[in-house]
Amino acid sequence: MLDATQRLLEAGESFTELGVQRIAEEADVARSSFYAHFADKTELLLALARRLSLIAYDAHDRWNPAGDEALPDLVDGFVAIVSHYRLHASILAAVLEVAAYDRAVSRFWDDQLSLFRERACSWLETEQTGGRTSPALDPGVAARIVVDGGMRIIADHVVNGAAGDDGRVARELALIWWHGAYRRP
Repeated sequence: MLDATQRLLEAGESFTELGVQRIAEEADVARSSFYAHFADKTELLLALARRLSLIAYDAHDRWNPAGDEALPDLVDGFVAIVSHYRLHASILAAVLEVAAYDRAVSRFWDDQLSLFRERACSWLETEQTGGRTSPALDPGVAARIVVDGGMRIIADHVVNGAAGDDGRVARELALIWWHGAYRRP
């Protein structure tokens, strides 16, 4: 049912307008089978969103801001994240669509971003302690700005932007993170 829903979303269906019966038909199962696995469409969307977030989090996890190749690695990490979301743009669009009116999806998405915020804050604190970024930097606020702002531009770009610009967007995002927070004078 997850794959069937993804196919329908990729074909241009709106998640809000997508009915359980249509999902069941696409999955070639009875409607009752849907409810045997999911309480409702929101639960199904959350299952799709979990798959979406794990790979992006793993790409983010591999980066080391103190490494010798930190900036090129950050660019590569953003290229991987943008590419991943590009492949799953329809799911990302559905999550953002539903998060606007469904509290459970909104909370889930914020919880996913908080994992990135916490890691970025920890990295920034370490960089600050190591003297590699400004002592005036507020790690918590900076982490929120770079993560939430970064996710907003990634989401907008993969849903509305040209795939040919993915590398440029990833590079600029990495440079903004790097010079705006991680190596702020």
